[in-house]
Amino acid sequence: MRAVLTRVNSASVTIGGAVAGQIGKGFLILLGVGPEDTQEDCKYLAQKALGLRVFEDEAGKMNLGLEQIGGQVLVVSQFTLYGNCRKGRRPSFTEAAPPELGNRLYEQFLKECEALGFPPQHGQFGADMQVASVNDGPVTLILDTQQMMESPRRK
Repeated sequence: MRAVLTRVNSASVTIGGAVAGQIGKGFLILLGVGPEDTQEDCKYLAQKALGLRVFEDEAGKMNLGLEQIGGQVLVVSQFTLYGNCRKGRRPSFTEAAPPELGNRLYEQFLKECEALGFPPQHGQFGADMQVASVNDGPVTLILDTQQMMESPRRK
């Protein structure tokens, strides 16, 4: 499972001209699901992402988490995070999970966020969406459960 997590001052997702979800200060998470991903990946990624301390404290250090700043979460499905651009000029998306699995684990990730105390605003799996954000910093991180869960120093 892959996520691009951006610290934002605000973000929104629009579907068919209507705002489907919007937040103030917090995290915009673009979420991609791979074919080998499981519910364990959802739980681990949600805990890792929502536990990150990347908001500045009074000394200007990235030391605060979502909870301390009263932050919010917007999650948007993004199968293109599994795009393979090694050959040719058009990406291949065969490394992304099939839609049924992708949707199931996307919904599970939303539930994990809610269980951690951050009911997420979100887009719609498979929809044509327009995402807007006011990035803060900018601070953008890439999280990949395959890389993180294989690490012997995983925490």
